[in-house]
Amino acid sequence: MSIRRGETWGAPGPLPDDGVIVRSDAEARRVVEQAMRAGEEPPPLGLLGGDLCTTLGGRGDRARLASDHAARVLVDIGRAVLDDGEPQYFVAHVVARRSWWRGRIVAVMNAAWIGDWNVAPRAHPSDGVFEVLDADLSLGDRWKARARLPLGTHLPHPGIAVHRSRAVVLDLGRPTPIVLDGVDGGNATRLRVDLLADALAVVV
Repeated sequence: MSIRRGETWGAPGPLPDDGVIVRSDAEARRVVEQAMRAGEEPPPLGLLGGDLCTTLGGRGDRARLASDHAARVLVDIGRAVLDDGEPQYFVAHVVARRSWWRGRIVAVMNAAWIGDWNVAPRAHPSDGVFEVLDADLSLGDRWKARARLPLGTHLPHPGIAVHRSRAVVLDLGRPTPIVLDGVDGGNATRLRVDLLADALAVVV
């Protein structure tokens, strides 16, 4: 069940025997995609790194994953369709952009972080919605926003539209590179993203 503001989330417990340890969002995505394409439930994941791990307060401590001090939680995952292609999956975020420094940038955030940037401070991977940021800023505003991203203080900003949704359809106007969990997913003119609630068990 998705969390609500002010509620606790997760429960104590180690990674089960059938769990898979991953060190990045890209590794987590690969495990999830393999399971989903096979029509199977993804195995529990022990997170040692990546933006999903950071958002959940993970410590990157392998020994902790096997202890009763670990926390187990169900998180949402995202499903993305580029134009009319096959579904692709992500655990942390999907970004559509041609450049960080010019043109439109759209980020569909399941996690709060992209690397050292706290892109979506309100995002939580167990809340049943994405945080969607859509921006096309001047170069000067991009420099200012970049300086504020590590603390998440780039928001609110009049040039950055933010909304929360379980499903997003984006008309990008022209073929645009799509990056899922830091991995190139191909180019798309139209991007559809929807959320699969409580679809993955993770341990941090």
